Parts: sequence; C-alpha cells; structure tokens
Amino acid sequence: MQSRITGTTMPVLEITLAPGERLTAEGGDVAWLTSGFSLETSTRFGSGGRGGFMSGLKRALGGGQLFLTEYTPPRSGGFVAFAAQLPGSIREITVDPAAPVMVLSGSFVASTSEIEVSVGLQKKIGAGLFGGAGVVFQKLAGHGTAWVQLAGEITEYDLPAGQSLWVHPGHLALLPADLRVEFASIGGVKNKLFGDSLLMAEVHGPGRIWLQSMTPAKLAAAIQPYLPDRSSSSSSDD
Repeated sequence: MQSRITGTTMPVLEITLAPGERLTAEGGDVAWLTSGFSLETSTRFGSGGRGGFMSGLKRALGGGQLFLTEYTPPRSGGFVAFAAQLPGSIREITVDPAAPVMVLSGSFVASTSEIEVSVGLQKKIGAGLFGGAGVVFQKLAGHGTAWVQLAGEITEYDLPAGQSLWVHPGHLALLPADLRVEFASIGGVKNKLFGDSLLMAEVHGPGRIWLQSMTPAKLAAAIQPYLPDRSSSSSSDD
C-alpha cells in the first residue's frame, strides 16, 4: 500500500492498493477511485477486526460514522482518493498497539484494516469529551497506518516532563492517548456568549502534541454572517 498527498491548502490523499490489500474509510468521504473496486459497508470495519454494532456505536459517540466502508481493489490493483474537507493538511501516522493516539472528532480519514476507531473515553479527559469544552476525541488503536485531516497550520510541541501547556480544546488536534490532559475554567477571560471564564485544556508532558490553527467551529462562525438567511427566504415565499 502506497500513499501520496498532493496539493497545499486543500490537499488530496491518494492511496494505491495492491491485490489483496484493504482500506477502511468513512463511506461518504471518497472523492474518486479507479474502476473495479469492491465496496462493503459494515459496523465491524474500524474495529481492528473485532466487534460489530457496539464498536460502531463507540465510533458514533466519537463523532464518526456508525458504518464504515472497506475498499478492496481488483486483481490489477487501483487507487482511492480522499479530498480534504477543510483548509489544512492530511497527515499519515503509524499506530502501535502500545501507543494509541487521540485525534479531534472528524479528523479520521482512512486506515488499514487493523486500526480500531472508537470514542476517546478516558477518565482524565472525560470532562472535556462531553462537558463544557464542547469537543470530542476519537481514539485510534491497534497496529497499522491511519490518515487524519488537521485544520489550518500545524504547530508541534515536545513537552518535557514537568511542563504543561494551556490549549483551547478545539486547537488540540493530535496527541498520544496516555498524555495527561485536564480541563479547567480560567477566570478573567470574558466569554463572548456566557459568563466570564474560558474552558481550557491543560496538557502535561512528557509527550508530543499537534495543535491546529483553525477550528471547524471558528470557521463556521466566521462565514455564518455571509450565508443566506433561510428564515427570511421561507417567509417571503409564504
């Protein structure tokens, strides 16, 4: 299996498969592919070869799809391409059984068949998953290769033991699953909508983290004023 990432602001991931190789991805994300591929959709894909409906439910809780699609090439081989959904970059990461990783919900693009995709349920970051942080993480475990999409420009930090960094949760794009993350409100920062505190993630070293300069929520908020007012259009049609 060979991968190629082309483009700059809106990159494209192209994965070439040899006969007998398989690729797992979210069903609606494929952009184009060579003819002859066999596609099968199931809840068991993305579970590292294990599980079924419950594994799919865990993915859904992590912001992914309940069903994933497996791509199998024809005898002559072929390629599948995925286009970025936001300005940013696509990264290829190696997942080791001893070192699962966390990615921000919606970042998963595709993986080899032995990668397990689930919700990032951990006691140490549970408050941020379903609390006021408004973010959910996906956990990638198993053994193999995964491709993830990160928004905007990427900044990497190697945090030594004893050092921590405060990060807005939406900018926390990729991190080791065993890295200690705590969520807390910081007073004195006037929230645009509610209260006078800001919920932040405190990431503790040692470990490397990948931070993204853009968040989907901030991008949506920036373009929202320029979108047509559907309620006004509906009223004028009545």
